[in-house]
Amino acid sequence: MKAKIAVLGGDGIGPEVVAEAVRVLDATARLFGHEFAMQHAEFGGAAIDKFNDGLPAHTLKACLESDGVLLGAIGGPKWGPRAPVRPEAALLRLRGELGVYANLRPIRVMPALRDASVIKPEILDGVDLVFVRELTGGIYFGKKSRIGDRATDECAYTVAEVERITRVAGRLACGRRRKIVQIDKSNVLETSRLWREVSERVIRAEFPECSIEHMFVDAMAMHLIRRPRDFDVLLTENLFGDILTDEAAMLSSSLGVLPSAALGDGRRGLYEPIHGSAPDIAGRGIANPCGTILSAALLLRHSLGLGAEAAAIEAAVEAAIAAGARTADIVERGGAAVSTVEMGDAVLARLEKA
Repeated sequence: MKAKIAVLGGDGIGPEVVAEAVRVLDATARLFGHEFAMQHAEFGGAAIDKFNDGLPAHTLKACLESDGVLLGAIGGPKWGPRAPVRPEAALLRLRGELGVYANLRPIRVMPALRDASVIKPEILDGVDLVFVRELTGGIYFGKKSRIGDRATDECAYTVAEVERITRVAGRLACGRRRKIVQIDKSNVLETSRLWREVSERVIRAEFPECSIEHMFVDAMAMHLIRRPRDFDVLLTENLFGDILTDEAAMLSSSLGVLPSAALGDGRRGLYEPIHGSAPDIAGRGIANPCGTILSAALLLRHSLGLGAEAAAIEAAVEAAIAAGARTADIVERGGAAVSTVEMGDAVLARLEKA
């Protein structure tokens, strides 16, 4: 297979972790007989510094012409809330331009990392869930204003927006344990009442083999830590999903090992680890590249239809960690941490043996 992949290193540790994912993609192409053309482009703060635009025209063109987009991370204190041009605005725009409205964030506890989490090990056994987060609506995209001492952020959703993301959750659940929990705050918010009504209707009518339960977001924040293995597919709106998935990262031991996929109606998607740009450790060679490498695996699976290749990468990451390769964020007490490149080397060594 020949495929085009747009590679956006971004800011902070983004270029470092993306470099390791690119190495893994290159090795996968060689081992499985594919040809991946990587087109690198500036994005986020790095693009602002160079072009005064977080998403320059040439970067957007590369993304729109690609079969999939791999992103590292964006942002940092240099482009903070008072900056005239911010990286986060570029990311929201890119999601809109690509039409990716469904964010998949799988949370699975690797057996080798069972003791690395701050959560009691016995609670983590069997945890395998996935968040389906609506990505292009809600309060992040609503009208905003600040007049005098009053600030306003509008949260709005349409029936069509809720229907399409619910269908993504339904299709995903059909291939898993067929259990969906829709998360909202319907005792207070009108948008949440819409979410509850529409998701219930869609699942009952179109996915009768799946069950759907509804839960308030504050209750989910508690139960996600108290009984995480009870959950399968978690469906939620943009803001709630953003917050809850960071909480759920603690189940798997670190944000550094978690991937994500942003998908739309076509096959092209946007793939990135769920961690941020971590400017405090940028350039030190200690960042964990596993979340980015696993995001590359999701790109192969969802955008290129290469399930066997994706599974090989995922197995290589897990084998490397099980064999003792650990970056600083997941190293066990008293253990030795490897560098970003050394972690990449360990994954490549296992991939070569696959």
